[in-house]
Amino acid sequence: MPRRYDAKKFDIKHLRATAEKCKNWGKWGPDDEAGTLNYIQPEDIINAGKLIKRGKAFSLGLNFDKFGPQKGLWGNRFNPIHTMLATGTDAVAGNQDKGGLRYADDMVSLPLQCGTQWDALGHIFYDDKMWNGYDARLVDSNGAQKNGIHMVKDRMIGRGVLLDMARHVGKPFLEDGTAITNDDLDACAKAQGVEIKRGDFVIVRTGQMEQRLDSGEWGGYAGGDAPGLAFETAEWIHKKQIAAICTDTWGCEVRPNETDDASQPWHWVVIPMIGITMGEIFYLRDLAADCAQDKVYEFMFFAPPLQVTGAVGSPINPQAIK
Repeated sequence: MPRRYDAKKFDIKHLRATAEKCKNWGKWGPDDEAGTLNYIQPEDIINAGKLIKRGKAFSLGLNFDKFGPQKGLWGNRFNPIHTMLATGTDAVAGNQDKGGLRYADDMVSLPLQCGTQWDALGHIFYDDKMWNGYDARLVDSNGAQKNGIHMVKDRMIGRGVLLDMARHVGKPFLEDGTAITNDDLDACAKAQGVEIKRGDFVIVRTGQMEQRLDSGEWGGYAGGDAPGLAFETAEWIHKKQIAAICTDTWGCEVRPNETDDASQPWHWVVIPMIGITMGEIFYLRDLAADCAQDKVYEFMFFAPPLQVTGAVGSPINPQAIK
């Protein structure tokens, strides 16, 4: 059962040993920029389509607006700024009539990882390298010359599996600092009667987002303490050969971190060493409720990134179709 992390913290030696153990560099050739998305084969996508029985789609995306979770706790991230460039007020006032067309138009400014999003493989570095051994300096002021999100623009399609950890343990949400272990993931899958397979998009629900939405206050959601995956789950991810890992939290891994020697140590391993694409800030309330009702925790999953050339992340509106 998930528990608050209170064991002795590990050191940098354990982090680096795990990183080497899970290292996938070169597995798909020296030029690869897709990582574990390579596990998805054409037949996997065909079989994912066969999971659609009711034609019911669930959006797993949080609205992109000024009410989002960014409170300035992490870097320069802020909530989306939506600006109207032309409005119905302009039209009715006759300000557009010279052009012969009345219309509305708008724009949005946002950090690409401020809401529901993918982390690209160029997002996190291990020392001076990123996924597949590419030099970290290949991500420069012009963007990612390697491992940019645009390189996987047609790869986020396949079988999705929800692991509803909060409901599994009979709680509306897991408390901040609660670590989800390998045994927890396996026990949840077994209880739900679902098998984790190679090439799956595994989505873990902690209930943290729903708790914050219901309270009307994000607090430290984006950068503070959180329930999440224990560091040891990097080895679970590596062994299971899943395509991607996603959660309803800001950073997937448990916070406070399990070491004082690195920030976000799980990130150090899973993105640059395993090569897994990570989804964060997923909205799971509706999907989880439906899965609990019909006891079906697998579905077709579809979540293409925006084709922002050289970006190290992308906003998305993921879809689970049952």
